[in-house]
Amino acid sequence: MISPLAFLGPLELTIVLVVVMLLFGNRIPGMARSLGQGIVEFRKGLKGDEGQNQKQLPGDQGGYSSGSSEKKD
Repeated sequence: MISPLAFLGPLELTIVLVVVMLLFGNRIPGMARSLGQGIVEFRKGLKGDEGQNQKQLPGDQGGYSSGSSEKKD
């Protein structure tokens, strides 16, 4: 079975690319920007998770408070 894309030459592919750019040209930069921000946030989340696990203080009880809400003067 031959792929339908096998019959498209360089001229046809250029025409298709131009049409796609005319239809979706203003949306592509926004989508790329959102994708990049998502990747950055994902990496920050991975690094932040590792840092929280490694930076616990010796007297830390896993981030839970002792239940005392008194302020010392």
